[in-house]
Amino acid sequence: MNLITKLSMFAHVMRWRLNWEKYDLHYPVPVKDNPKFMTPWDAAQLIPDGAVIGTSGMGGNQRPAILYWAVRDRFKAEGHPRDITLIGVGGQGGRGRVPGTAEELAIEGLLKCMITGHTETFKGQLRLADEGKMELQCSLIGMITLVLREQMEGRNYYICDTGAGTFVDPRTGRGTPLYPPDGQQYVEITEDGRFKYSLPFVDTALFNAPAADPKGNIYFKEAAVIGDSYSIAKAAKRNGGRTIVNVGRIVEEGHDEEYLPAEYVDAVVYWPETEQTATIKYRKYWDCFTPHSKTSTDVGLTKARLINQTLGIMSKRTPIDDVMARLATKVFADHASKGDVVDIGIGLPEEVARLLYESGVLKDLNMLTEAGALGGVAAPGVFFGAAVNPDKIVPSSKAFERMYERLDWAILGLLEADSEGNVNVSNRGEGLMNHVGPGGFIDLITCAKNILFVSPWGVRAKIEVQGDKVKVLDPGKPKFGKDVFEITFNGPEALKHGKNVFYVCHIGAFRLTERGMELMYVMPGVDPQKDIIDPCPMDIIMPESGAPEVVGSDVVTGEGFKFELQG
Repeated sequence: MNLITKLSMFAHVMRWRLNWEKYDLHYPVPVKDNPKFMTPWDAAQLIPDGAVIGTSGMGGNQRPAILYWAVRDRFKAEGHPRDITLIGVGGQGGRGRVPGTAEELAIEGLLKCMITGHTETFKGQLRLADEGKMELQCSLIGMITLVLREQMEGRNYYICDTGAGTFVDPRTGRGTPLYPPDGQQYVEITEDGRFKYSLPFVDTALFNAPAADPKGNIYFKEAAVIGDSYSIAKAAKRNGGRTIVNVGRIVEEGHDEEYLPAEYVDAVVYWPETEQTATIKYRKYWDCFTPHSKTSTDVGLTKARLINQTLGIMSKRTPIDDVMARLATKVFADHASKGDVVDIGIGLPEEVARLLYESGVLKDLNMLTEAGALGGVAAPGVFFGAAVNPDKIVPSSKAFERMYERLDWAILGLLEADSEGNVNVSNRGEGLMNHVGPGGFIDLITCAKNILFVSPWGVRAKIEVQGDKVKVLDPGKPKFGKDVFEITFNGPEALKHGKNVFYVCHIGAFRLTERGMELMYVMPGVDPQKDIIDPCPMDIIMPESGAPEVVGSDVVTGEGFKFELQG
């Protein structure tokens, strides 16, 4: 990583930061002889009161910022549209800090209800719901995207076995309502004990895309994700509504063989600052986030990590985090096979992806993301959902279809785990402002044959690498306890379905067994009794051999650390 690259990425982020609140709702229309081309302000006039708006994208990918500003400013000026319902898979808020996200719609009277799979970034919506000023629903990303796909065909539900024993199971948890607690339920149990997920019918589609031609055909060739664009556009048309697409370029007809035909599009809003993904405009798109890349994976990952570091999105990794990542990679490699289909989550699991890539092992695996990137290396931080140098990008619903057909591994993070192997990733504690949402987590743990959780050992723990040993100076508050606050992964259910489940942390690794949480590995230098069992509320059992295996020094130091997949 040279100084020029660092300075270039720093300047890139600073330019974005200095201009991120600049917009023009009356930007000149580039195509004069097609009435579908409109200014952002005029397009916002098409949205009626009570609209059910479907959006597309994930994380920093594919946000139609100019449309959110147009809807917000029209409401402030005219009081319309009001009482809208917003549906999207999640992660497209700005955490109360970044403008131009779906949080622009978090205004009392404008937003009546939001249904999403990941609430944490929507601080504005969480605050409104916490004050009792809007309805907030939390479903699952996979179920949202699949129901939106069903709406293309006129159905409004999807039936499956996903969610048993978790918070979304109405028999054991609250289901989808967050506020009010007795609000509309968008998951119900069928007569044969399965789950029926539903949504309101979408009548308005809002999303961004790379380009449109003068006829109004929409192209996704330079997109980092396609998401739910096709589903919501065709659902809105079937439901008698409208589709408004924000594009960053005007191209000639035939720009790509695959496109959304103009017949599904009611308004095209051209805005030259439209983003491919966070900080990156379509007019200067990064090909490393597309299947048409001429950029090396090393360069693409380096630039993506530098942007995340500059934004403060990615936590600074410490030597003990590197040790944990090596142990997680060892556990994975010892049990995985060439050709396995793998999904890797955000946060510490990304460090496993890094090691798999650096070792060359990644080429023997089939990687995918919930947003629809197949192959490549999962993009980190704010780019989550995209991939660096993907082989193909498909709609999110197709990615979940593939997962439900076959997913060999899910490598995920956790907030807390308990004695039964249950995991919470969706809720930090009391009050709506602590709500996180499961994202695609529950879909993934339902699909996956093998699940690997990667987590720090404790909150504010002090654990150091000393030579080829690991020393616990302060265990902090263990993330492994008697019971979790909310069940997002049900350990007994996983065992019932024959899943292999592992939990790797700074001090070693556990395996979920019929007997309980078995301590399978400890780091050299860690005393199992003093450093693990005594400070940890979780019930811990020893292997049938009598003692856990001590990890090799190569895992701690990284010297000579090698691994390979099974045949």
